[in-house]
This record gives sequence, C-alpha cells and structure tokens, in this order.
Amino acid sequence: MFAALFSLLRALLLAATLGGIAYLVAAVVSVAAFARRRPPPSPVRFPPVTVLKPVCGLDPGLRENLRSFCAQDYPLYQVIFGVRDADDPAVPVIREVLREFPSLDADLVIDDRVIGKNLKVSNLFNMMPRARHDLLVIADSDMRVGDDYLSAVAAPFEDPAVGAVTCIYSGTPGPGLPSALGAMYINEWFLPSVLVAVSFRKLRFCFGATMAVRREALAAIGGMETLAPYLADDYMLGNRVSECGYKVSLAPYVVEGIVCEPGFRSLLVHELRWARTIRACRPAGYAFSVLGNGAVSVSALHLLASGFGTAGMALFGASIGLRALLHVAVTAVVRGPAPSGAWRIPLRDALCLAIWAAGFLGRGVEWRGKTFSVRPDGHLGADRDGGTP
Repeated sequence: MFAALFSLLRALLLAATLGGIAYLVAAVVSVAAFARRRPPPSPVRFPPVTVLKPVCGLDPGLRENLRSFCAQDYPLYQVIFGVRDADDPAVPVIREVLREFPSLDADLVIDDRVIGKNLKVSNLFNMMPRARHDLLVIADSDMRVGDDYLSAVAAPFEDPAVGAVTCIYSGTPGPGLPSALGAMYINEWFLPSVLVAVSFRKLRFCFGATMAVRREALAAIGGMETLAPYLADDYMLGNRVSECGYKVSLAPYVVEGIVCEPGFRSLLVHELRWARTIRACRPAGYAFSVLGNGAVSVSALHLLASGFGTAGMALFGASIGLRALLHVAVTAVVRGPAPSGAWRIPLRDALCLAIWAAGFLGRGVEWRGKTFSVRPDGHLGADRDGGTP
C-alpha cells in the first residue's frame, strides 16, 4: 500500500515538474517577445482623459508617484486626487503637488461617504462627479509612470470595440530583504504569468496599476458602485466590461510599482491577500499556478522522491537553468532599476510555494489595517472573529 502511494506521489511530482518546465519555457519566450515590442504608439485623436487617483496614507515615494501622473506629455487631461479623511497624512503631499502644477486641470476630493466594503471604490465613486472626460484612467497610488504613459494607454481606444485598457507593472524595491522579495514576486512571477496568459487567451480582467475605461462601458456594467462589494475591483472591472461585449486590451507599457515592505509579516500579509483574492476569482487557475509559482521547489521535491536519479537530476537542472534565464529576461522589461540578487531565487521560489499552499487554508485577508474574509464569489465579508488571516 505504501509503495503504491509513493509511486503515485512520484508520478504526480513528475507531472508537476514537467508542467513547471513547460511554463518556464513559455514565460521566457513571452517575456522576451514583450521586451522586443515596439515603443507604445501615440493615439491619432488624443481623446481627453480624466485620471482618478485614490489615495490613502503615505505610501513610500508618494510625492514622486503622484507628480508623475501630472507631468504627462498629453494635450488634454484632468487629474483628480481623492481621499476619505481630511486628516489623511497624504493631503499635504497632494496639495504640494497641486501647487507645483498650477496650470494643470487638477483637483482634490475629500469625501468619507461609503457605498460598500471596498473603501477604494467608495473613494472613486465620490470622485466621479468631478470627472469631466469620457475616458477614465484609474491607477493605484504606489505606481509611477513616464510622461508617455497617457499616450500609451489612450492608443488602444482607437479601436471602438475596446472598452477597457490595462497595463502590467514591475516592482522597484525599497530597502531590506522583504522589499526585494516582494519586488521579485512582481517581476518574476506576476509579470511573466500575465504575458503567458494573454498569449494563449483573450484578456478579461484589469490590474490596479492601470484601469482605463470608457465612461459608456462603465455605465454598461452598472457604474462604479457595482464594484464596491468586491476586494478585486480591478479584476471585476475588466471581467464585467468583457461580459458586456467590449474588448479588454493590454497596453504595451510597463508601470513602475514601488515596493516597500517594513518586514516579513507585511510581505506575507500582502501576498496572502493576493493569493486568496486570485483563488476566489479564478479557482482553477489558482490551483494550477503552482506550476509557475514553485517550479524549482517542485522539481527539487521530485528529485528527492526519485532518489536523485539521472532523470530527476536532469529535470532539476533544467528548471534551475530556465528559472535563471527568466531572471535575466525580466531585466529587459522592468521599469526602474534592473533586478539583482539571483541568490534569492530559491528563497523566493520556496516562499511562493508556501503562500500558494496557505491560500487554500482560509479566506481571511488583511487590507489597510482591517480584517476581512473573501467569499467564493469574490465579495468582501467581515471576519467575525477579528483574528489574523
């Protein structure tokens, strides 16, 4: 009986190892192809744009992040910042940025109205009455862009069938190992996984780095308020827009995300929240993501189970080689400083595998200092016991 179970385990590990190697090959090819992309095209008509920037608290580098959206090489755009609390420490920073760009059509909205458990969506909802243009661009406050950003995001809307546009993003780490590992996850797991996915199927979701949407498409899904019950508002926006018959386009542009984790607990809380959110939105995809998230770790387990046989050694070596190649390929894509510290790959890979497994062990998440549960349909529910996830 034990021998039969061990044989089954070894077969499963072999299949997972082969799947992980196949994924790494696809990831290297997809990243390399994206790196060879042409510069983002400029739109022909340059439609007027309203940029909505929901802000909560002092993100590291907040001033530079916000001002990058105000310094766009684009003929006509509006920037609206929104906070929920007049005493939010971000308010003086926002006002300083507004003073730096006196000729820009920009404003600050302070409104604490709540329309659902997702307070970011409530913030956006409160900002909407000030939005003057029909092309809305939403970006998280920890993102930073170049002056060609709006041109790159607006260009796909030349196609009238496009209802929403999104961008992938890279991670620029702050000081410390937790920040480096957090940026590494974004650069070498998230970014390649998106490029692999869009090379095989139509994009049906957005990312918080950029959610650009036509006002008519937003109205078609029921308005901003329809996103308020969900944690993954970015995913749901793209998904709902796609369900209404519009295309969701990935702009050939990489937004720079600033990653500053004060400690390992903060890193684990963030990544566990992402893991359980993805599991709620795409359970099957989440289950199979282990092929990419833990390819080297899984191949090491297969090597151990195979008794360090020749085939196991060959597969383990292939996974390490491909993983190192992906690390190098990513340097041609990311914005900000190039990734460094290949010695972190085994640690990061093992951490990804552990977080993937932990994603199945509950539905609790921490977000902005509050604890919630993520229901199977993606809705946010209060965590009754108030404990940590």
